[in-house]
Amino acid sequence: MTAFVNHFSFEFKTGLRNANQLFINYLFPLGFFLMIAFIMPQINPGFRETMLPAMVIFAMLASNILGLPSPIVESREAGIYRSFKINGVPAESILSIPVITTIFHSLITSAIIIALGIVVFDAIPPVNWPAFVGLTFLTAFTCGTLGALIGVISENTRATVLWSQLIFLPSMLIGGLMMPIGILPEAVQPFSALLPTTHAMQSMLGLAYQAETIFNPWVSTGVLIVSTGLAFGLAIYLFNWDNRNNARRGHPLMALLVLIPYVISMFLV
Repeated sequence: MTAFVNHFSFEFKTGLRNANQLFINYLFPLGFFLMIAFIMPQINPGFRETMLPAMVIFAMLASNILGLPSPIVESREAGIYRSFKINGVPAESILSIPVITTIFHSLITSAIIIALGIVVFDAIPPVNWPAFVGLTFLTAFTCGTLGALIGVISENTRATVLWSQLIFLPSMLIGGLMMPIGILPEAVQPFSALLPTTHAMQSMLGLAYQAETIFNPWVSTGVLIVSTGLAFGLAIYLFNWDNRNNARRGHPLMALLVLIPYVISMFLV
């Protein structure tokens, strides 16, 4: 337990000292929030009703999907995980620390967004705070485990950028953050179900804000829960200790199994 706490403390401090991680965990999501909070209410006054869930989910997306995979790859390339293996540290412990620390950073950013959103930008607070907090944690773990899976299957940091953008860019366009799912073309709405941001947004709006949703918010919550378990399980199974070890337990394409709950949800729209 002491080793776990020490490792967590080291990773957390690294996230504050490392310029790249500081930017992706704090400066980027907070800067984007401030820009959107000033601009969007002028374009769409109704944005205040969804500002908090949208920007909290964005913070989770930025920290965990964009920021988490590269440090995992860099540690593997540097031989750090090989040293852990020699000392008997299991793969689940190695992966859980960066996931938890990144989630912790994103939760701090989310708390700042919530406070500023309500006090400064007149954002509408949720009706059900316990549901909002619980779904925020669930979204954080969903994005965190997906980020870990991307880091595990990527051969290098260039590959992490590609895989991360495959989630990040569609999430910004059709994931319900900048525009409601309901105004998307009917042909596009089912494909938005492939994105974790869609289900996070729908579950928060339905359960925390008591608003009408396109997807069943309970189904969306279930998708996030199943995705979290699948992503972390696959990340552990596919984990590679170093780049010199070519003996994986499974092909990286097995990571596509994490899409199963999302594909099923497409037919429930």
